[in-house]
Amino acid sequence: MADRDTLPLPLEVRTRLAELELELSEGDITQKGYEKKRSKLIGAFLPQAPGKGMDPSVPHERRTPVTPGSSSRYHRRRSSGSRDERYRSDVHTEAVQAALAKQKERGKMAVPMPSKRRSLVVQSSMDAYTPPGEEHIGLQDTSSGSEGEGSMQGEGTPTSSQSSINMENWISRAIHGSTTSSTTSSSSTQSGGSGAASRLADVMGQTHLGKSGPIAHLSLKRKTRKVLGPPVPVTVENGNTGPGPVVRRSCEFGSGGSELVWQQPPLEKQENHSAPPDVTSYTTDSIQVERPQGSTTTSRSTPKYGNAELMETGDGVPVGGRVSAKIQQLVNTLKRPKRPPLREFFVDDFEELLEVQQPDPNQPKAEGAQMLAMRGEQLGVVTNWPLSLEAALQRWGTISPKAPCLTTMDTNGKPLYILTYGKLWTRSIKVAYNILHKLGSKQEPMLRPGDRVALVFPNNDPAAFMVAFYGCLLAEVVPVPIEVPLTRKDAGSQQIGFLLGSCGVTVALTSDACHKGLPKSPTGEIPQFKGWPKLLWFVSESKHISKPPRDWFPHIKDANNETAYIEYKTCKDGSVLGVTVMRIALLTHCQALTQSCGYTEAETIVNVLDFKKDVGLWHGILTSVMNMMHVISIPYSLMKVNPLSWIQKVCQYKAKVACVKSRDMHWALVAHRDQRDINLSSLRMLVVADGANPWSVSSCDAFLNVFQSKGLKPEVICPCASSPEALTVAIRRPTDDSNQPPGRGVLSMQGLSHGVIRVDSEEKLSVLTLQDVGTVMPGALMCVVKPDGVPQLCKTDEIGELCVGSIATGTSYYGLSGMTKNTFEVFPMNSVGALISEYPFTRTGLLGFVGPGGLCFIAGKMDGLMVVGGRRHNADDIVATALAVEPMKFVYRGRIAVFSISVLHDERIVVVAEQRPDSTEEDSFQWMSRVLQAIDGIHQVGVYCLALVPSNTLPKTPLGGIHLSESKQLFLEGSLHPCNVLMCPHTCVTNLPKPRQKQPEIGPASVMVGNLVSGKRIAQASGRDLGQMEDNDQARKFLFLSEVLQWRAQTTPDHVLYTLLNCRGTIASSLTCVQLHKRAEKIATMLAERGHLQDGEHIALVYPPGIDLIAAFYGCLYAGCVPITVRPPHPQNIATTLPTVKMIVEVSRSACMMTTAGICKLLRSKEASAAVDVRSWPPVLDTDDLPRKKPPLLYKPSNPDTLAYLDFSVSTTGMLAGVKMSHTATSAFCRSIKLQCELYPSREVAICLDPYCGLGFVLWCLCSVYSGHQSILIPPSELEVNPALWLLAVSQYKVRDTFCSYSVMELCTKGLGLQTESLKSRGLDLSRVRTCVVVAEERPRIALTQSFSKLFKDLGLHPRAVSTSFGCRVNLAVCLQPHRLGKLADQGTSGPDPTTVYVDMRALRHDRVRLVERGSPHSLPLMESGKILPGVRIIIANPETKGPLGDSHLGEIWVCSGHNASGYFTVYGDEALQSDHFTSRLSFGDTQTIWARTGYLGFLRRTELTDASGERHDALYVVGALDEAMELRGMRYHPIDIETSVIRTHKSITECAVFTWTNLLVVVVELDGSEQEALDLVPLVTNVVLEEHYLIVGVVVVVDIGVIPINSRGEKQRMHLRDGFLADQLDPIYVAYNM
Repeated sequence: MADRDTLPLPLEVRTRLAELELELSEGDITQKGYEKKRSKLIGAFLPQAPGKGMDPSVPHERRTPVTPGSSSRYHRRRSSGSRDERYRSDVHTEAVQAALAKQKERGKMAVPMPSKRRSLVVQSSMDAYTPPGEEHIGLQDTSSGSEGEGSMQGEGTPTSSQSSINMENWISRAIHGSTTSSTTSSSSTQSGGSGAASRLADVMGQTHLGKSGPIAHLSLKRKTRKVLGPPVPVTVENGNTGPGPVVRRSCEFGSGGSELVWQQPPLEKQENHSAPPDVTSYTTDSIQVERPQGSTTTSRSTPKYGNAELMETGDGVPVGGRVSAKIQQLVNTLKRPKRPPLREFFVDDFEELLEVQQPDPNQPKAEGAQMLAMRGEQLGVVTNWPLSLEAALQRWGTISPKAPCLTTMDTNGKPLYILTYGKLWTRSIKVAYNILHKLGSKQEPMLRPGDRVALVFPNNDPAAFMVAFYGCLLAEVVPVPIEVPLTRKDAGSQQIGFLLGSCGVTVALTSDACHKGLPKSPTGEIPQFKGWPKLLWFVSESKHISKPPRDWFPHIKDANNETAYIEYKTCKDGSVLGVTVMRIALLTHCQALTQSCGYTEAETIVNVLDFKKDVGLWHGILTSVMNMMHVISIPYSLMKVNPLSWIQKVCQYKAKVACVKSRDMHWALVAHRDQRDINLSSLRMLVVADGANPWSVSSCDAFLNVFQSKGLKPEVICPCASSPEALTVAIRRPTDDSNQPPGRGVLSMQGLSHGVIRVDSEEKLSVLTLQDVGTVMPGALMCVVKPDGVPQLCKTDEIGELCVGSIATGTSYYGLSGMTKNTFEVFPMNSVGALISEYPFTRTGLLGFVGPGGLCFIAGKMDGLMVVGGRRHNADDIVATALAVEPMKFVYRGRIAVFSISVLHDERIVVVAEQRPDSTEEDSFQWMSRVLQAIDGIHQVGVYCLALVPSNTLPKTPLGGIHLSESKQLFLEGSLHPCNVLMCPHTCVTNLPKPRQKQPEIGPASVMVGNLVSGKRIAQASGRDLGQMEDNDQARKFLFLSEVLQWRAQTTPDHVLYTLLNCRGTIASSLTCVQLHKRAEKIATMLAERGHLQDGEHIALVYPPGIDLIAAFYGCLYAGCVPITVRPPHPQNIATTLPTVKMIVEVSRSACMMTTAGICKLLRSKEASAAVDVRSWPPVLDTDDLPRKKPPLLYKPSNPDTLAYLDFSVSTTGMLAGVKMSHTATSAFCRSIKLQCELYPSREVAICLDPYCGLGFVLWCLCSVYSGHQSILIPPSELEVNPALWLLAVSQYKVRDTFCSYSVMELCTKGLGLQTESLKSRGLDLSRVRTCVVVAEERPRIALTQSFSKLFKDLGLHPRAVSTSFGCRVNLAVCLQPHRLGKLADQGTSGPDPTTVYVDMRALRHDRVRLVERGSPHSLPLMESGKILPGVRIIIANPETKGPLGDSHLGEIWVCSGHNASGYFTVYGDEALQSDHFTSRLSFGDTQTIWARTGYLGFLRRTELTDASGERHDALYVVGALDEAMELRGMRYHPIDIETSVIRTHKSITECAVFTWTNLLVVVVELDGSEQEALDLVPLVTNVVLEEHYLIVGVVVVVDIGVIPINSRGEKQRMHLRDGFLADQLDPIYVAYNM
C-alpha cells in the first residue's frame, strides 16, 4: 500500500499491517477492528511537523480491502441505463455524515413513525424478494458484522485519493482509532474544547490555531500529477472580514502534491462575500485547479427533522403508540417553516396572494465578465479520409477483407463471432438490396431511399445490428435504432411507438433470435404493441435473405445533407423524440472524434456501451469503421455476470481504447480482488461516456487509485460530454504528457443553486467536485447561454446551458419544427443583443461552464433541473446525497428516482427508492428521516415526499435503469404502491398565503338607512305571510292535532291516510281516519291502565318505521302524554345502537317505553344486557296486544303552548339535542307545509324518510292528519333489500310529490345506475313527479342531486323536479321547495327553479360571498336550499357580534317563525349550550324581534326570478354548520369542501372526513381497494388539499370502508370519528404523519 511505502515504517510494523490486511480480506476481522488496529500500528509514525505539517503522502491511499462482508452492499440487479451514474462518491458519504451530525447537535426532535396495519407490513417484505439469478455472481450478500460499520469503508469502494478524503474525517480517525460511523460522525466544527477538536489540536502540536478557537474546516486536496519545474503559487484573498489573521489559501502543485489548508473563522459571524473567481485569465502557466475562494455562507437554521439518536435506537415511538401522543410529537416537531424575507404587500380581504419568493438580498450573483465563445482546434483534413462512411466501408471491405471489424462475446466471455470488414461489406450490400427490392412488389416497393426503418436488435447482437445499419446507409434509407420491446406494456415502449408512427416507419429490421423472442399471438403473428404503428418485421440476417444479382451495386455518394440516421431520445416528461443526423454531420463527427481521440488504423477498442445510440454508436459502430478499427463488444448481460469482463478483454486483446460508463468502473472496483494478472498498460484512452455527470469523478478517482498499480496511466482517463442533439460536446484528449493535471473545480452547492460558480473553501459539507470533460471538439464553436429565456451569453462565473455551433450536430427533432427551432436553431447574443455568429448553434441540454484553459465543466443536465423556491437543484446531486446516507443496506443503490412535481405554484422534490425485502419498518423509516436531514443539510432544500417501494416494482428502462417519467406518472396517478412514505410539506411549502387577520365587522356605529347597512342591502327575507293567505282550511279551526284527527274520524271515517309498503312493493298495512282514531284510543286506555301515567309524562316510542309508530303517537296525545320517537336498536349491531336508545330514554326522562313484541324481546336479550344495564330501563309496554275497551274520556289540553312532543336528534357534531315542540308550533308547522306544498285530501304523497326526528317525522306522522292527504310510507331500510322500491312505488301510485333523504338518493344512484333499461321495461315512469324534495339539515349535495336527475332523466324525471329543503334543531323546516313544473303550473302557485350560483371559495373562507362564473378557478357551486316556508322570516347575522350583515357576507342564518321550537329540552354533552339559540336579538337595527339561531352559516341572494305572486324570489344558500367549520390560518373552512377535493383525487377513495386536532388538519379516507394502495393516497391527498385549499395536511389516516360514522340522515359524524381516532379505535390501515 502506498502509505506503507512512503512512510518510514519499521519492517515488523509492515509485516503486521500485511497480516491485518489478510485478516480483513478473509473476513476474520471487522472493518472497525481493522481500522482500530491499523491506526494503532501507524499512529506513532504519523509526522507532526510544524507549519505546513503532515507529510502529504500519508493519506495517499486509504483503500479498504473488499471482503465478502463489505462488498455485500453491492447486492444489486439490472441497475443501469440512464441513471447508472450512481456508483459513486465516498466524498459524499463523509459530507453527509457531517451534515447529519450537525443536524443532530442542533436539536433532539423525534419524528413520529407512521403506523401501519400488520398485514401491510408483512406483505411488503414477502412479495418483494429479488428473483434468483438476478444477483451478481461473486457478490453474495453474506451479511457479516462489518456491514453497518464504517461510514465509507463498509461500502467496499476504495476511497479516492484525489479531493475526496475529507481531512477532518481522516484526522479524527487517526485520533479515535475508529471509523466514523453514523453515530460518532466527525464534525470538527465543534468548539475548541470539545472531544475531536481538542484531540485534533494535540495532533497538530505546534500550530498556533490549536487552542485559540474553533478550527473552521480542514480540507485536504491531493493532486496526483506532478508539475515539472518550480511551483506556481496562485493566491487569492479569502474575503474574510473580521478580526483574526486573514489566511491566504495557496493552491499549488508542489512536489508532494498535497497541501493542508485551514483558516480561522471571523469571531463575529459575518457574511463573507467573496469576489468571484477569476475565470477569465486562461494563461497556461497558472491553471487554477482548485480556484479557491471564500464562499458565501449564510447561516441557515435548518428545520429540525428528526433526532438521529432516537432513530438510531429505533425506540422513537412504538408503532402501536397512542395516536394522540404521536400527534403531540408531530406538533412539537413542526417548527415554523423556513421563509425567505418578504416584501410587505397589502392583502385585500379575500385576495389570498401566494407569497412570491423574493430574491434573498445576500444571494451570490454572477460578477464575471461576459464569456467569449470558445473555438475548438481546426478540423485537420487528412488526405486519405474517406468522403463518406459508406466509402470507408467499401475501401476496407475490398482492400483488407480479412481485417477483424467486430468481435462479439457470449455470456461466458468467450468470443462468439468475429465479423470481418469483408463480411460486413458483402452482407451490408445484401441487406441494402433486399430492403429496396424484396419488400412489396416490383411496381410498388415498400421502401424507397429516404424512408425510415426501425432497427430492433438485442444488446448482445452488435454484429447483426452493424450489418443492418450499414445496409440502410447503402440503401439510402434512414435507420431508427430502438430497444427491443419485451412485453406489450414495457415502460416507455408506447412512446417509442409514437416516435415510429410519427417517422412513418412501416418496416422493422431484426435478428432471427430477436424475432423468435418477440411476444406472439396464438396464430404466430407478432401483435401490435401498444401505441405502435403496424409494422412488417423483416429478419435481416444473411441466411434469411437473397443474394443481389451480379450487376447490382449500391450507389456510393459523398456525404451530403440527407438524413443518415435518427437517434431516439427520451425527454423529462417521458415523450420520445427522434434526433435526425445528416450524412455530412455523421462524417464530420467521425472525423472530429478521430482527431481528438487520435484513432489510427487497426487499433483495438473495447466497447461496453449500448451500441444503438450515443457514445457507443459513435465510437463502436461509426468511427471504428472509418478507421478500420477492431471493436470488442461486451454485452450488458456479460457485465452482469462478470463485472470484470471488460478489463479482462483489454488485457487479452491489449486494447488501446475502452469506452465505459462510471458504473462499469465501479463494478470493476468491487470485483477486482478476484483477479491477479491484470495489466492495463496497453490502454492509451479510457473514454468515460458519462464523465459529464457530476458524480463520475469519484468513480474515476477510485478506479485510478486501484488500477494505477496495474499499469493504468492517470492521463488515460478521458471523460466526455455528449447529448443526443449535439453529439459529442467535449472530450478530454489522451495526452502522453502526464504533467498537465486535469481540471478540478470544488464548487459551492449554494452558489450552484443560484446559478453561479463559487469555489468553495470552507463549507466542506456542501460542495460539488467537478472534473473537466476536456475541451471543445475540433471544428466546433461553444458558448454558454442562460438556461431560460433569450439565449444570452452567460458571464464567466455563471452556470448556463452549453451550446455548440458545428456541422457535427443533429439537425432537427423529426417532424417537430417548433421544438427544432428552439433547440437546433439558436442564435446566442451578447449583452448588447448582437448575435455572436451568423450560424445557428444547437442546445446541448447540459448545464455547465467553460473554465480556465478552455476546459469544459458540466454541473448537470437541463432534464434533471428542479427549480425549487427560485433555486436550482440537480436530480443527480440529490440522488448522490441519498446514496451517501449510511447504512445503505435498506435500499438498492441503483434504484433511486428523483423528480419534481408541481404543487401550489412551485416544484416539489420527490425521492423514490426501492427497499430491500429484508429491511424492517423501523430501519427504513430511520434511513428515510436521515436522508431528509442529509438533503436539507447539503442542498438546503426540503424533500416534499420520500417513498420506498418494494423491490423490483419501479418501472425500468430496457437496460435496467429506472424509468423516471414512468415512475413520476405512477406516483401522480397513485399507482406506485409504496411500502413506506414520508411527506414533509410543513418544511417545504413556504409560499402559503399569510394567515388572515380578522377585519373589524360592521358595528352599531355603522350607518343604517332603511334596510341598508354600510351601503349594502341587509340580508333578510321572508316567506309568504300566513295571515293574509285565504284558504278553506278546515283544520285551522282546531288548536290541537288530536282534535283534527277526531274531526276527520267523524267526517271522513274511511278516507285512507296512510299506506305502508313492504320491500316487495306490496301494501303491508294501511290506516283510515277512523282506524287510526280507534287504535289511538286503545293505546290511550292502555297507558292509563297499565302505565298509570299522569298528564304530561314523557313516553319513548321505540318502533320500526311504520303504522304502529303513528298510532302510538296519537295514543299519547289522546292520553295527554308527551311522545318521543326513538329509532329502535339494530338487531345486528346492538352494541353500538342500543346505548343511543338508552341515552335518549334517560335524557328525555321517559316514564315508560312503548314498543312492539319483537323489540321487547330484543331489549331483554343477552346481547342487550352486554351493551347496557337492562335493569335500569323504565317499564316497557308492548302495544301488540291492546285492551279491547274504549277510554272513558279523551284528554284535551287546556293551553296550546304546552308540549306536544319532543324531537331528539344527534347533530353532525355528535351532540344529542332534544327540542320542545308546542301544540301551537306543531299546528303552525303543518299549516305552513300544507300551504307550501298544496296538500289536500285528494293528494297522494310518497315518503321515503326515517320517521324519528325533524321534517321526516312531521311528514310521516303529522301532515296527513292535518291536511288529509294520503301518505305512502316507504321505510328507507327496505331499500337496502330492493333499491328500486321507492321509485317503483312513485311510478305505480302516480305520485306527484315525494320526499326522500340523501342516503335514499345515493342508494338509488349507486344501486340502480346500471338498471335503468330494465326498470324502463318494467314500466317505471317518473314523468308525473313534479316535486322530489330531499330533506336535509346540511348544504345541498349538488353533485348527488345532479347525478340522480341525470340518471333518471330517461325514465321521465323532469330535471327541475329535484330540490332540497333545509331544517335544523331550532326550526325543523326553514325552507322547502315544491316545484310547479310546466303544464302543472296552472294547478297552483308556481315556485321558481332552485337556482345554482358559483361562489369564490377563497372569498368564502373570509366570510365573504363573491359570485363568479361557472368553471372559473376556485369556484364552488351552491344550490339554494328551497323556498322559504310561509310565515318564516330569515336574517343573516354575524355569529360573533350579532349584528345584521349585508348580502355579500356569509353569516349565521337566524329565523323567526310560528313553528320555531320553544327551546332545548336538554342537551346531552354540553350543558352550557346557550339559551339564546331560541331567543336572540340583533345587537343593532331591529332589536325587538326575537330570533332563533340555526347554527348554520349561509347567505341570501335576491334572484331575478319571480314567484306566482309576482314577488322577487329570495334564495337562501346554506354553506355549512358553524360547529363544524374549521378555523385554520385565520380562515374559515368547511369540511365538505376539503372532502370533495380529496374524494376526487383517487378512484379508490370512497369517502372522506376531515377534522382538526390542535392546529393540525387530519384527513381520514376510506379505501376501496387492496391495502397496498393505502400509501399511494398519502401524497395525493396532501397535494390536492395544498393546491385547492392552501392548507397543509398534518395527518392522513387510511381506513376500511364503513369506518367513517354516518347518522340516520346520511351526515358524517366527524366528531365521533375524531374521538375514535384519538382513542386509537379506528384500526387504520395506515396513518401518515406529515412533517
